[in-house]
Amino acid sequence: QVQLVESGGGSVQAGGSLRLSCKASGATYSIPCMGWFRQPPGKDRDGVATIDTTTGRDFYLDSVKGRFTISQENAKNSLYLEINNLKPEDTGLYYCAAGRRIWGRCQLNAGFSYWGQGTQVAVSS
Repeated sequence: QVQLVESGGGSVQAGGSLRLSCKASGATYSIPCMGWFRQPPGKDRDGVATIDTTTGRDFYLDSVKGRFTISQENAKNSLYLEINNLKPEDTGLYYCAAGRRIWGRCQLNAGFSYWGQGTQVAVSS
């Protein structure tokens, strides 16, 4: 079992920045993939960034490339998401997730079994 706890959300104006954090505990050694997901109000949850905890290889949703940066700090069992130049469409509940590789790599929307409770991000124009 893996437990995930997110933090760092808040209300910001468009153009601002946020750094989301996720603290993992439990059987973290068994999890090769971690990722961040976003669920806008009234919409489905969608993957925005993933990282392979062994290789460091990352992958992003096309629409967030250049603004979102996923990173990890293995010594602290922590995952981060840096969001720059925030836009109103970034508003939503952001979840941290952990899971396995699919076809040898961390996929954006598959393979994730463990989820945090989410942290809210609200961007005003």
